[in-house]
Amino acid sequence: MSIVGQQFPDLTVNAMNEMGDTFTINVLEEAKKNNKKVVLFWYPKDFTYVCPTELHAFQAALPEFEKRNTIVIGASCDTAEVHFAWLNTSKDNGGIEGVTYPILADSNRNLSMRLGILDAEERFNEETGEITLEGDNVTYRATYLIDEEGVVFHEGVNHMPLGRNVDEFIRMIDAYTHVQKNGEVCPANWEEGKDAMKADREGVASYLASH
Repeated sequence: MSIVGQQFPDLTVNAMNEMGDTFTINVLEEAKKNNKKVVLFWYPKDFTYVCPTELHAFQAALPEFEKRNTIVIGASCDTAEVHFAWLNTSKDNGGIEGVTYPILADSNRNLSMRLGILDAEERFNEETGEITLEGDNVTYRATYLIDEEGVVFHEGVNHMPLGRNVDEFIRMIDAYTHVQKNGEVCPANWEEGKDAMKADREGVASYLASH
């Protein structure tokens, strides 16, 4: 169920950074207390294949997010200790050494269950009365863009084999910031510096006529 237009869940989760510090993060509070946007991206597992390419891609784009007053937070259901081991594994060995943003360790799955992004389905056995899980019970590649008030303005979920385009999230942040500042809406394929338009029939007609 989509949470676009709603505040992000008010839950505190363990996290790890590259220094080996275990601490807690409440994503909603991070946005509001710092008056910053947040990009929160979930990936299935540490020590896998597509996942490190994404974490390094977000790291490479970190200066661009910072210029846009945006915090980057990674997340999976691995423990903080596993995150730290991966952070200490070199890039040429499939590790994420050099990643500096925090990574949530949602090992109890409280937040990912609330968001509904786990690859898991309960099955009830009528004969035994037992409930079992089908699936790996890890998250899909879900991404949330959250504004300074903690409201989600974009969410997306990819299947496991499909890596994300980090530049698209930068574009979405630029577009939302333009809406916030100018009260205009952003048409298809809008990028910073291009024409936006007024949210009325005349504005649409004018935009379409000139493009």
